[in-house]
Amino acid sequence: MIDQPGKTDMLVARLKASLPIEVNIAPTVVKYLAKASPDIPIPAKCNVISVIYTGEMGGITCGLDIGGPGTERPHFVSITHLTFQRHVALSREIKAYQRHRNKKLRQQDLGY
Repeated sequence: MIDQPGKTDMLVARLKASLPIEVNIAPTVVKYLAKASPDIPIPAKCNVISVIYTGEMGGITCGLDIGGPGTERPHFVSITHLTFQRHVALSREIKAYQRHRNKKLRQQDLGY
């Protein structure tokens, strides 16, 4: 099992209650989003405006406000590819989730 169900559900609920939350997008994700949506400028910073849990395979996914309210294609990114500012109330819980999920995914890849 990659995620801890109780902790993950609680984090998702707390994230939803805290929206919008400012984040930094990893440079590799900025490049990927720019290729997927060449007509929309992709900023290095934006706001998380929605949060969903996509299950064990996808984990917590964040909807980003890239392109404004008229965007035809929403931009969803795994929470593990985002950096949250330290002043965000949930930053420690988010960082703990990111570390735990990345560790479990690496172990899974290595066959532990």
